[in-house]
Amino acid sequence: MTTRLFIDGAAGTTGLEIRERLQGRSEFDLIVLDDAQRKDEAARRDALHAADIAILCLPDEAAKEAVKLAEGSGTRIIDASSAHRVAEGWTYGFPELIGRDKIANAQFISNPGCYPTGFLALVAPLVRAGMLSADWPYTVNAVSGYSGGGNALIDRFEQNTDIAFRAYGLQLGHKHLAEMQAYAGLACQPVFSPSVIPAHRGMVVDVPLALGAMPNPPQIDTMRETLATFCSDGQVIVTHGPHQPPGELLLGAASAPWDGMELFVFGNADGTQARLVARLDNLGKGASGAAIQNLNIMCGLPETTGLRL
Repeated sequence: MTTRLFIDGAAGTTGLEIRERLQGRSEFDLIVLDDAQRKDEAARRDALHAADIAILCLPDEAAKEAVKLAEGSGTRIIDASSAHRVAEGWTYGFPELIGRDKIANAQFISNPGCYPTGFLALVAPLVRAGMLSADWPYTVNAVSGYSGGGNALIDRFEQNTDIAFRAYGLQLGHKHLAEMQAYAGLACQPVFSPSVIPAHRGMVVDVPLALGAMPNPPQIDTMRETLATFCSDGQVIVTHGPHQPPGELLLGAASAPWDGMELFVFGNADGTQARLVARLDNLGKGASGAAIQNLNIMCGLPETTGLRL
């Protein structure tokens, strides 16, 4: 049976990448609006009501408006914005963390943010296992390619090649913090230091741990084993073992699209310090790839179908 699919915001970065991953897939019948219709409320409402599933690739307020336009339709929705990530009635679209059955049976799914995807994959399983405390004051250092900032930031970096590094979120109120705290089960929000580099795509999320200051510090090998167990039932996330650890982690200026994620646990010799590190594509597992993974699960298809792994 073919699923009728509408991408609201298909002309944006995330929407275009989703369409690329759907090319040649006969399981879906894509509802497409022309340039004029994309800005017409009635046309969008008709498309949202005609679809079996809609993927929203819109700014937050526009995503909320789209959900209202879809009211009464029964259409299932994947929202790639941050509008509904901690909202009541929405299922958080991180299958490895939330559970595939919940996503398969949900009507409303909110795609995780790119930075929270890396942070939660590293921290949430260890908090759940009791290895890390929910009360610990965590910090997150992260760097992303500029495509995560949308068209305005893409233009800024591509038109001003003098920018080598951009730190932001300096008021400590980043919109991703709520989902980081909620789905890791933390008592307080982490201190988050995001930044952007002149690479189109790619992301590294780094959580340093002062294990020697913790009352009951976990063993580095045990943390690594727990993360390996967390991602053992899928093909999207991989935890690297202790053998031949990389001496450096790189992001390429023009890397190819990738929908996986790598997790690393680095530690010093006496086990008093560690760094939990995730490497992913902010447009892949951090956005469009995650939407396709959730879409596959909702439709009862193998979850890696169409993914670039």
